[in-house]
Amino acid sequence: MDIEKLIKKAIKSSNKALSESESKLFLKEYGISVINETVTKSIEETVKAAEETGFPVVVKGLGAKLLHKTELGLVHLNLTDSQSVENAAILISEKGGDELEGFLIQPQLKGKREFVAGLFQDDQFGPVVMFGTGGVFAEALSDVTFRIAPLTKTDAKQMLDEIKAHALLGNFRGENAADLDLLIDTLLGLSRIGLEHPDVSEIDINPLIISPDGSVCAVDALVLLDKETRNQYLPAVNPVSIRSIFYPDSIAFIGASAQIGKWGYTLVVNTASGGFKGKMFLVNPKGGTIAGRRVYKSVSEIPDKIDLAVVTIPASRVLDLIPQLKEKNIKNMLLITSGFAETGEEGRKLEKDLVKKAEAAGILVLGPNTMGICNPHTDFYCTGSPVQPMAGSTAVVAQSGNMGVQLLAFADQQGIGIRGFCGSGNEAMVTIEDFLDGFEMDSLTNTVMLYIESVKNGRRFFESAKRVGKKKPVVILKGGQSNAGNKAAASHTGALTTDSRVFDAVCRQAGIVKVEQPMDLLDLAAAFSSLPLSKGNRAAIMTIGGGWGVVTADLCSQFGLEVPELSPEIIKRIDKILPPYWSRSNPVDLVGENDTSIPMTVKEELLKWDGCDAVINLGILGRRIFIEHFTDSVLKADPSYSSDFLKSVNESMAKFESQYIDHIAKLMEIYKKPVFGVSLLTDENDKTVYKVKDNSFKPIFFQTPERAVKAFSKMYEYQRFLDRT
Repeated sequence: MDIEKLIKKAIKSSNKALSESESKLFLKEYGISVINETVTKSIEETVKAAEETGFPVVVKGLGAKLLHKTELGLVHLNLTDSQSVENAAILISEKGGDELEGFLIQPQLKGKREFVAGLFQDDQFGPVVMFGTGGVFAEALSDVTFRIAPLTKTDAKQMLDEIKAHALLGNFRGENAADLDLLIDTLLGLSRIGLEHPDVSEIDINPLIISPDGSVCAVDALVLLDKETRNQYLPAVNPVSIRSIFYPDSIAFIGASAQIGKWGYTLVVNTASGGFKGKMFLVNPKGGTIAGRRVYKSVSEIPDKIDLAVVTIPASRVLDLIPQLKEKNIKNMLLITSGFAETGEEGRKLEKDLVKKAEAAGILVLGPNTMGICNPHTDFYCTGSPVQPMAGSTAVVAQSGNMGVQLLAFADQQGIGIRGFCGSGNEAMVTIEDFLDGFEMDSLTNTVMLYIESVKNGRRFFESAKRVGKKKPVVILKGGQSNAGNKAAASHTGALTTDSRVFDAVCRQAGIVKVEQPMDLLDLAAAFSSLPLSKGNRAAIMTIGGGWGVVTADLCSQFGLEVPELSPEIIKRIDKILPPYWSRSNPVDLVGENDTSIPMTVKEELLKWDGCDAVINLGILGRRIFIEHFTDSVLKADPSYSSDFLKSVNESMAKFESQYIDHIAKLMEIYKKPVFGVSLLTDENDKTVYKVKDNSFKPIFFQTPERAVKAFSKMYEYQRFLDRT
């Protein structure tokens, strides 16, 4: 079969599709099992072919333009004799009209299990393979999963496991289990087609039938074609250039202002107050002084070398600034100014002109329409908000500047250290993909945290995230996840596809840890930067209240974690610590014991236990606040207790909590298992992350059980990705 010739012919035609017969011959070339069938041109030939095939048979109308044959009445099933075949062929001839090219005769398969497989070319991510529950209810059930080509055998196997109806692939109602190798070959074949034939826009195999003996067969297939169209992508930015933006020794604030509330004032004040150790030069045509600093009337007046230009002048004047920056040999521009592509067609044109002019001048533009950047490791805080998080290992990039600085403020409150932050703005030149490449090479970055709404180059984003994810976690919150509409309506493959589903597939395949809420980002930033990775999903739960433990166990089940039964050995060891009436089960209820040594010793016994991979402890930290409230009540109601005594009670509990935090850090160092804490109560002094001297791991405490369980679940999800690579 000359595939290339067939495809070129179809593309030149008005329908841009292969007939069903041609589609199956094409798929067969790629190792996909298809049904044996006969093509006929007349009613007489059809009857003869049916007799030779053996009854019962299926008769279909054949034609490249006949895309929805069942709906058009062009499919007749389970025909048991020659007369019924002739009658069916007559009806098909009438309904098919001028678009009918012939007939297809197939044996009637007996399989009860119908699936769907397909391929489409996504505008951003390229070829995407789909698999799911098929038949006439494919769209109604919408039980499908996706992967980006190229697929590995592991990817294909995971697709089979992910659908809700995966049990149908096993032994089912007297029928043998599906031949998984044939199903995997089908998905790998679709993947190869997607890579080798970008002019194949869509493939739909429905139904893909599992026969009683377990064999797999494509009964119906559709291949749609189109000329290859390539998106124009921005060139990749050298990671060294990305790094230089975060390490300026001198900054020119172009558009500096003396008026509170203006960007040209806010950025100057925030940068200076943050302790920036480099040189700062203010530029405004009016000259004079601002905040006690000399103001230069133009960039050319500045006597020193400038590493970074922070620009806040109106959008209409930015292009005229480029020659001045070039003359001054300024290579980096942080363009805060809005009024570009985000405003509409005129703004998009202005942004394109800016990029063209900046590229010619050798200037790298970050933005426009950005909230700014910061690098706590050098006390460089050049953002529109006065937040100054402490130095750490979590890099943050946000396509929404407001979302980004809000995350920084929360991180500062919760003791989560930040490697660096950038509001990427419109990404006219520097994109999310560039930041991924930059943070991949950065030794100070242990976790990459992203808030994104779209990507400029989907395929590059996928490949970069997958590569980075093998070295350090990439955690993403995706905005704008509502369905943006179907990719196409010509097939089930198109009808079942949405932007959010494809992006979810990208995350699963690339090892991206995708979260649903902003606080989830921070919780995982805390967990990944502070705890050892869990090797498995088995949780030991330790609680000061039975109900809390039950709820946490339920949450574990909900998020794919196991709560194993305690072994006889560990029950015996804990028997020596707790009173006889403890539950002897997981969760371990400390039964309200006030001896502060008990949670420490039980915690260590659980971490020693080979039957768990992590410990969730509930309510140990935060009793200090409860005790403070109680002693305050005693002081007011019972004069027989002195204030000094009650103060000593509070101090004793505060000391225990400090020791408990240190103890957890040491235990994680010894046993290399994570401990997820949940506080009983919190106040303004409490944080999520607690630094402990001379320990590589840091205890973390969440405010609710669900946050602890979700963090454990996502960390385990990432560990599974690492195990696969």
